[in-house]
Amino acid sequence: MTSAEGIIDIVPYRPELQPAFERLNRQWLEAHSLLEQADIECLQDPEGNVLATGGQVFFAIGEGNVVGTCAAIRVPPSTVELAKLAVSPDAQGRGIGRRLCNQVIQFARGVGATEVELTSNTALVSAIRLYESLGFRHAPLPAVVRYVSVDVYMTLSL
Repeated sequence: MTSAEGIIDIVPYRPELQPAFERLNRQWLEAHSLLEQADIECLQDPEGNVLATGGQVFFAIGEGNVVGTCAAIRVPPSTVELAKLAVSPDAQGRGIGRRLCNQVIQFARGVGATEVELTSNTALVSAIRLYESLGFRHAPLPAVVRYVSVDVYMTLSL
């Protein structure tokens, strides 16, 4: 992606990028008073909570800085969860969140998933609009969810 701000590359997880994964997500979640213990566990150990189960974390990098991130978490047998989408406030509005979501969707197709799911909160209006524009549809909340603040559940059939 080329823009007035330069080129944005999307890259897979590397251990040295973990601090940016945690920082961007904490910033986003804390700004909306949504940070929970389950978030902290995932953010501090993406290798154990995402990669070890066959998932991936993607990063948007521009001019040497991580400006966005999103995780693809495997949910057996045939689902991938889109999670932990965060874009730096100064990089928002440039399509980076959309590119990261599309990378997760492409990853899901590549591993043979038939569905991508996500959970969110109604306070995250811009994120929900993005998901809707990508074809995600609202569905009833599952009986068990990891986060207390979750009140939105969406799915995308592949």
